[in-house]
Amino acid sequence: MNHNQQSNEVRHDDENALSDFLASLTDYTPTIPDELVEHYLAKSGFQCPDVRLTRLVAVAAQKFVSDIAIDALQHCKARQAAVVRDKKDKQQRDKRLIMSMEDLSKALQEYGVNVKHQEYFADNPSAGLESASRDE
Repeated sequence: MNHNQQSNEVRHDDENALSDFLASLTDYTPTIPDELVEHYLAKSGFQCPDVRLTRLVAVAAQKFVSDIAIDALQHCKARQAAVVRDKKDKQQRDKRLIMSMEDLSKALQEYGVNVKHQEYFADNPSAGLESASRDE
């Protein structure tokens, strides 16, 4: 078999895999509704009557959000593990994970999305209490 025949077979296999994948999108219901995806696609100037393409964009967006959530969770675990190491009494370790805006911001920054919150944004329940106690 020469190189051209091998590349043609690989191309044919790729085309078959793509056709099968696109056909499976017809029956798939993504987490992000088609109407929402179509709205944002239309808002950006893109229109396509093929529902498979809309669902492909929905799957890609779902994957993007999922990756960000997983990365934010990793940041949260690392931050809370550092807090536990700093505490002297490790037996009182709270096993609940509390994700903060800082965790999400770090994860988004890895994907090129910069998040800036307002100065009045309270990232934890005790934020702003220091200034309130001084006013009294």
